[in-house]
Amino acid sequence: MPKDKSDTYNRIIPVAKKEFLSKGFEKASMRAIASDVGMSAAGIYRHFADKEAMFEALLEPLYKEFEIRFKQQRDRAYRFMDNNCLDDMWGENTDLELFMELVYGYFDEFKLLICCSEGTKHADFIHDFVTMEQKETMEFLEAARSQGIHVNEIDPKELHLLLSAYYTAVFEVVVHDFSKEESNHYLDTLQKFFYPGWRAVLGL
Repeated sequence: MPKDKSDTYNRIIPVAKKEFLSKGFEKASMRAIASDVGMSAAGIYRHFADKEAMFEALLEPLYKEFEIRFKQQRDRAYRFMDNNCLDDMWGENTDLELFMELVYGYFDEFKLLICCSEGTKHADFIHDFVTMEQKETMEFLEAARSQGIHVNEIDPKELHLLLSAYYTAVFEVVVHDFSKEESNHYLDTLQKFFYPGWRAVLGL
């Protein structure tokens, strides 16, 4: 009876993750991964077309969950606006706290994106993430205006700069390997520092 390919695949994934986390994408070796799994390099290529395909496979679970969470948080923000409860949007269970649940649910995957992705299409992950957030924020502000809610004018480039500062700070928990417990105090500090500023700048 032929061996189950999924069993081999599932043995490769944790070894590949360890290799990419320790060496980064550019220095990681398919041959070393194959050796650690106990198979030939040719055997690895029966599962992954190349090193980038393997890297993508490691990130796939995060991106699937991220798409779900992003839509949930977007819908949540619009519900606050539709219900005229924008003050509550800045209160308990903020987007930052909800986002951190995702980060700590997929910490290694975020580590791969932020610290180990040089040489892949994800090398500018924070910039790309901020660009997406900028687009969503500008759309949200325009929707608020259309409902008669006062919103300050902000230049998209200025918003991009502020979002870059914010998310670079947020992702420091990944860069510096904060434990979940350590991040709680750090995130409380970030909220106290950034949230009044966001409200002042955006007028919400």
